[in-house]
Amino acid sequence: MSDHLTLSVAFISLGCAKNTVDSQIMAGRLLKDGMQLSPEPEEADVIVINTCSFIQSAREESLQTISDACTLKKGTEKIIIVAGCLPQKEQSGLPQLLPEADAFIGVDQLDRITSVIQALVNKKELRPSLSRVSTKLFEPPIPGLAFSTGAYAYLKIAEGCNHPCTFCTIPSIRGRYRSRRIPAIVREAEKLLETGFREITLVSQDSTAYGRDLTKPSSLAKLIKALDRIGGDFWIRFLYGFPGFITTELLEAMASSERVCHYLDVPIQHSHPDILKLMKRASTSSHVARLPKMTRQFLPDISLRTTIITGFPGETKEHCNHLTEYLQNAQFDHVGIFPYSPEQGTSAAELTPVVPAKTVSRRLEELLDLQSRIFDNKADGLIGKTQTAILEQQLSDKKWLGRTAAQAPEVDSVTEISVKQKGLQKGSFIDVRHTSHSGYTLKAVQTV
Repeated sequence: MSDHLTLSVAFISLGCAKNTVDSQIMAGRLLKDGMQLSPEPEEADVIVINTCSFIQSAREESLQTISDACTLKKGTEKIIIVAGCLPQKEQSGLPQLLPEADAFIGVDQLDRITSVIQALVNKKELRPSLSRVSTKLFEPPIPGLAFSTGAYAYLKIAEGCNHPCTFCTIPSIRGRYRSRRIPAIVREAEKLLETGFREITLVSQDSTAYGRDLTKPSSLAKLIKALDRIGGDFWIRFLYGFPGFITTELLEAMASSERVCHYLDVPIQHSHPDILKLMKRASTSSHVARLPKMTRQFLPDISLRTTIITGFPGETKEHCNHLTEYLQNAQFDHVGIFPYSPEQGTSAAELTPVVPAKTVSRRLEELLDLQSRIFDNKADGLIGKTQTAILEQQLSDKKWLGRTAAQAPEVDSVTEISVKQKGLQKGSFIDVRHTSHSGYTLKAVQTV
């Protein structure tokens, strides 16, 4: 094992963009303390797996990834550290389940990453110190560090969540909502732009709740205006929104901004008031109903994304028909559709009647098929139209993968672009005309 100042550390970050930011924070601290980052876990002295524990499938992926890393450890002096949501949620149970792992740190212990590695290298005993309730809010030690390989970078504006949704474990894992201050966010955005990124994607569990918790209350609209004043050629995008917090003030700020993408990701979870009530989201019923029309009145060209759950306990055929009709009328550009996953410790896990697995599977397939047809119709409607795209990845001398403002990184469709200019770079903005589509890949040509 190398001296700790020359140790190489590889990160495997699972789950959401917020986890990616947490990995960046840990990596920044390690760089500041003289360690090196490795892109290849096989070659690294230390492997940090930043885990997701949102639903059962995420936990299974985390456990499999940890197991794979422990396989790499066999016969070597590699150190395996399990970080993030899984240790935070499971607390004391993981060391027995994963004896090959060397240490476990929760979401409040990101700043301990260096000391944990040093203790392991020096064979010192580590005392478990996971906080029962997450309360910390970390600032990146090296603004400008991002793991993104594209033209975008994630910037976390807040931690935690205050919503009492009956199906969700996030508040129990990440604690109450706590916002960063606007000046710190603006400074980080400036550094990311100086590094070369051209889309700043703001993330938190609910970005539309930003600033409500501060001693001097603020808002996402005020944050957007502050970021807009940075100047220069770049995009601002934010994920995710709460239906009840999509305000006139926010939509007006988006409409007046030169840099904010006309894009909203607002997870509605369901459309029927009965199911929303069971989810403890009854207050959003009226907001969900008017969301598509309201947002398009302010921003006619807006791209709307949402997330829905089918198979929630008590969901009937009538409820599902209501959801189907809602989606048909709403015409969302992008929809993530998921089967309900009962999570231990949530009140929804105790609800009955449970929807049979075959019924859930059928409803899921029908909803996915509906949204696929909606997407195809919208893609057909784009043919011949011109939009601005940001270049992400060069495929050949004349081909790039890019995204329009209507396409968020990693989760939405992409645009394959035939370019005419030479010398284009990742992050360049160009005008494109849509020509066709194949599956979820749009195809376009550069207009010059």
